Amino acid sequence: MKKTTCAACDCELGADTIKVNLGGKSVEVCCEECAVALREADQSTSASSVSKE
Repeated sequence: MKKTTCAACDCELGADTIKVNLGGKSVEVCCEECAVALREADQSTSASSVSKE
């Protein structure tokens, strides 16, 4: 059986995962705190790439 880990903190995922869309791809995280952190990081990188164009 394949073990899956959180895209943000590398903790092992349980039954209650949260899916977050980042750059058109879906990743799974272990909790809402990790989901918020990834969304904020994605928005930050998206905003900086737009301002450089």
